[in-house]
Amino acid sequence: MIYNILIGGAAGLGMETMAFILEKILKRKGFEIFVTQDYMSRVRGGHNFFQIRFADEAIDSHGDELDGIIALDKETIQTHLNRLKADGFIIADEEIDFRDARLYSLTLKSTAKTIGNSKVFGNVALGAVLKLFNLDFTGIEDVINEKFQGEAAPQNIKAFNEGYKLVPEKYAIQAKRKDDQILINGSEAIALGALAAGLKFYSGYPMTPATGIMNYLAAKMNEAEIIVEQAEDEIAAINMAIGASYAGVRAMTGTSGGGFALMVEAIGLSAMQEVPLVIVEMQRPGPATGFPTRTEQGDLKFVIFSSPAEIPKMVIALRDPEDAFYQTHRAFNLADKYQIPVILMGDQFLADNTRTVSPFDFSKIKNNRHLSQQIYSETKEYRRYEITDSGVSPRIIPGKMPGTRVLTESHEHDEYGHITESGTIRNKMHDKRLRKMIYLKAELQEPIFVGEENADTLFLTWGSLSNPVKEAVKLLNSRGKDRYGALLFGDIWPLPDKLLTEKGKGVKRLINVEQNATGLFASLIRDCTGIQCDSSILKYDGRPLSSQEIVSRMKGGE
Repeated sequence: MIYNILIGGAAGLGMETMAFILEKILKRKGFEIFVTQDYMSRVRGGHNFFQIRFADEAIDSHGDELDGIIALDKETIQTHLNRLKADGFIIADEEIDFRDARLYSLTLKSTAKTIGNSKVFGNVALGAVLKLFNLDFTGIEDVINEKFQGEAAPQNIKAFNEGYKLVPEKYAIQAKRKDDQILINGSEAIALGALAAGLKFYSGYPMTPATGIMNYLAAKMNEAEIIVEQAEDEIAAINMAIGASYAGVRAMTGTSGGGFALMVEAIGLSAMQEVPLVIVEMQRPGPATGFPTRTEQGDLKFVIFSSPAEIPKMVIALRDPEDAFYQTHRAFNLADKYQIPVILMGDQFLADNTRTVSPFDFSKIKNNRHLSQQIYSETKEYRRYEITDSGVSPRIIPGKMPGTRVLTESHEHDEYGHITESGTIRNKMHDKRLRKMIYLKAELQEPIFVGEENADTLFLTWGSLSNPVKEAVKLLNSRGKDRYGALLFGDIWPLPDKLLTEKGKGVKRLINVEQNATGLFASLIRDCTGIQCDSSILKYDGRPLSSQEIVSRMKGGE
């Protein structure tokens, strides 16, 4: 059984702390967790909420229907009441004037004042939630003591106890799993994947929703022995990362769409200089400032075709936190091997959703630096941009080989790195760089296929919509009518097309699912393969597309 609880109210009322505590408690009791947050671009006021979905079975994504609402203000009830199940519940303070048979009007604030700390009223509400679900107090004190210090810790524990007394039992649930998973969001997973890959330098300028990566790495800077630099803008950030990579360390930068626009010239610079670089582009709705704290997939073609002229690059869309960890590590190895920029695409939904995943398998982690060990002498002078069959030239770190200079240049150059205006040399060097794409295609990972073989309807999606589409396929197949399948793309550019060609044959409907207004991925597939989608399920209001919404928006055959 899957349950979905919403905590909502104005910014500044403590929802983030409440969500943190509840998800930690549920996780330690062995439940699978999937947490999403919806927040406005302001410090105080507005309407924000967290949704905590938990179960004793695997959860692929978030959900729309609610089993419970913890309302810190009246607006929360009014906004989300239409999503509450008939047998659901609402917990709110007695001061909130609302009438509904499912409402528990409780003495949250007055109980907190009796305890001696008005701020603990949220945990009074959480205590009531535990009672409704008939969950015991095992592990609660540990979570509270981790979050609060001094006198606040026992006060919050008492708040749980008092809230527990305010309601009767409603559900009887028990986790079947041990607490053997980790709870992590996309930003943290990207940061950990970079650290596992040997990251030593990260530079960025704060821009939602990419800031979480920088914040996490900055908090681990001393422990991990890395440098995290908050630059004055995105232009400086990417150029710092290029400089660090040229000097020999693994480097990364991150931003959102507006910041990525400022980085475009330097992306071409990294390709021209053949300096490995990993760039994280976390999408939000644009153009311009757009919706700073919302989600969208509107940057696809902008990212793929960024930079003047043709350059070798790779673009990988991250599906979920677990995928983000391993793909971030892979990105560093590919950037090093082919001496190219590798761009990791995510979005606010990926960055901020928190979920339980299996502990990362470090036996899969192997860092390949692909540096040249060849000793150059007077008889074989080092050529940084030597023309090779693979397009990859020997790379050494400046200062590591006495007497050998490592030239680099933003202009077109010859094999040694000297500026040239020769058309013949230009053709040779440009062809050399682009040959990397031929060999890079052998590294591509085909999309993940889920659902029924010989499907009648095949969904195509990419990045963070993979899990909502996966869950939608399960729901549709459980109806026992048509057969459904889906291809969940991670590698985006170059586009892998083998499985798409195989699975696309004979299907009745090919449906593209993505979060933008014009079907960018469907257009990319058509451009690259000639395959035309029959229709698209699109969403671009800044809110994540759920599996239930995908099912409800299917047309015909249902």
